[in-house]
Amino acid sequence: MKKVFIVFLALFLCSVLNAEEKKGFLTSKWCAQNGLFADCRLESFACGSGECYKDWNFGNKEIDDLVLYVHDEGKIYNVVLNGIKRYKLDDAVDRNDVTIIGQLDGDTLYAKDFKAPPPPKKSFFKGCL
Repeated sequence: MKKVFIVFLALFLCSVLNAEEKKGFLTSKWCAQNGLFADCRLESFACGSGECYKDWNFGNKEIDDLVLYVHDEGKIYNVVLNGIKRYKLDDAVDRNDVTIIGQLDGDTLYAKDFKAPPPPKKSFFKGCL
């Protein structure tokens, strides 16, 4: 029993040590290529570009090209979701300081987990316009 536990612990540590973290802006591929970060159109997450909603119908296959733009490197990494359901990333999409944890292979990041920043705090505007 002790040997099984040691082997399991060693495999777990190897998988954790091989994981890499990248922190940046999570968005669609089209928005990152066009430099649209704060003004990214939400339809680009469903059909792949900004004006595609005119030709796209419900029932068509969604184009799920997520990328992570790392500010420090000025580089775009394609994100492949391994074990993460797409709907769980809804809070992280179009947000800065999103950390993707996974395996890095060239320009592709195979995501195993993610950390999203907390949502912005509510504020109350005082003053006149």
